[in-house]
Amino acid sequence: MIDLAGQVVLVTGAGRGLGESYARLLAARGAHVAVHDAGVDRDGSGNDPAHAHAVAGEIADAGGRASVHVQNLATRHGCAELIAEVLAEHGRIDALVHNAGIVRYHGIGDATADEYDTTMAINAHAAWWLCSAVWPLMRTQRYGRIVLTTSDFGLRTIDGADVAAYSVSKASQFGLMNALAGEGRTHGILVNAICPVAATRIFRRTVQPQELTPASVAPGVAVLVSRDCPFTGQVLRAAGGEWRIYQVTAVRQADLGRDASPEDLLAWATHPTG
Repeated sequence: MIDLAGQVVLVTGAGRGLGESYARLLAARGAHVAVHDAGVDRDGSGNDPAHAHAVAGEIADAGGRASVHVQNLATRHGCAELIAEVLAEHGRIDALVHNAGIVRYHGIGDATADEYDTTMAINAHAAWWLCSAVWPLMRTQRYGRIVLTTSDFGLRTIDGADVAAYSVSKASQFGLMNALAGEGRTHGILVNAICPVAATRIFRRTVQPQELTPASVAPGVAVLVSRDCPFTGQVLRAAGGEWRIYQVTAVRQADLGRDASPEDLLAWATHPTG
């Protein structure tokens, strides 16, 4: 049984959607959840702390333990301040779940420089800043769990997606996961990523009731933050009860020799069985 009693777990973007579902389940499993949410609008503007307070209050009403944190993660200072605040309040951080993110539905020809910078700040740079701030603590503890958030848009080609900046930002978390999984293994730190498909406020497709719910993704996060997590450097994809583990593999290979010409390579790539 996954038991998180005594664990301090920080979940970013936990005031709504996926992060809220993660926070509720982790608290129900015994974790003290540091509920972070800056309360920004879909475009990253604004700041409403009511969302984080509401989730933390409901966790407490259900008998769980939660604290409230509302830093804006668009700057290195905000990320460092969040880690320092959770550490000061609880004395340790056992797991970090970076769920906070924004998406702008524009292709590369339509996205403005400001939109790109904002998307990268929250989805990509904040992941780096948070991990770099919590890393020394986890190394000292000789224990840690980090869950980053990637997306199908960042891992594979999807025709007509028109979310270029979002795709870049989510792919960057895949690279960060791989790097930190290699760094952390000998220090007791496991680093994985969740790839959620859920009907949140940024989801565009119409779904049926109880289809692709955020709650259906939360069990995967509970596994990844637990002491029982069986791997590091893996992507766990969750979509309405369907689960996959993604990893990079070679689909085919050939030894064409050191003197192979471009034409040799083209012939193999075009007719791999020929």
